[in-house]
Amino acid sequence: MSLNIVFMGTPDFAVPSLAELISNGYNVVRVYTQPPRPAGRGKKLTKSPVHQFADIMGIPVETPENFRGSKTIDALEALDADVACVVAYGQILPKRALAAPKHGCFNLHASLLPRWRGAAPVQRAIMAGDAQTGVQIQQMDTGLDTGDILLSETVDIKPIDTAGALFDSLSRIGAGLWPRVLGGLERGALKPTPQDGTPTYAHKIDKTEARIDWNQSAQKLDCHIRGLAPFPGAWCELDGKRVKVHLCEYAEIEDTHGQPLGTALDDNLLIACALDAIRLLEVQPAGKPKMSAEDFLRGTAVPTGTQLS
Repeated sequence: MSLNIVFMGTPDFAVPSLAELISNGYNVVRVYTQPPRPAGRGKKLTKSPVHQFADIMGIPVETPENFRGSKTIDALEALDADVACVVAYGQILPKRALAAPKHGCFNLHASLLPRWRGAAPVQRAIMAGDAQTGVQIQQMDTGLDTGDILLSETVDIKPIDTAGALFDSLSRIGAGLWPRVLGGLERGALKPTPQDGTPTYAHKIDKTEARIDWNQSAQKLDCHIRGLAPFPGAWCELDGKRVKVHLCEYAEIEDTHGQPLGTALDDNLLIACALDAIRLLEVQPAGKPKMSAEDFLRGTAVPTGTQLS
């Protein structure tokens, strides 16, 4: 008999997991997701990506603001689910909610725990210059990403990976873990493994972090920029106007020839850093779409000696 599953998730990252569960024949009895939020220029109330997909698939959806009310947990318990599969839900589940399904709640997390517990593991891994990350399904407990690990997949972080590209890759790889974990649950073959190592915390990205600091090394700025792409996007100012930088590459240079940090060292957006330089490859001027550096320079000259701040 197929497991009865409650799915909890909200953003695009969670949609492949829900699709994988459905395609493998699991009975998703209910989807929980964040309530519709204002989005776009018109601030129109918009359903989450998971909500929209669940509607297409004809699965009933619940959108509680939180799980502090007993009626919300009563309704979850009444579903009599075998397990809850949780992917980037964005809600804190109290102990009673975690125990509502027969086998509790399993969570897909986008890091190799205990490294990067918390809200922004993909961004923080890139920003820190990590060579590897991964996806893991863990048995949820009342701590922040502290539960035992049920299944892991390690992924190399490529030098060109942005947070957006890595999110897409991890969401697909993570989705593929669910049938293996749930198959193990059905066979009674799961072997939870306690987390091992010193925890680090992936604190939520603050927009104040997004401004580029030319006092950093080129290699560190490259990681910083890729970790913030596409959102919120690292930025600097050119002639007093904000320009987001979505992609760059760092270049080893022998000398800045006395040029201040943040100065263009050539006419093709090679910018001096505390150590070496970065070349801007993909930028987004304020109020305009993302574009290649070549397209940007067609309309905006940045000659040698131009100061970026």
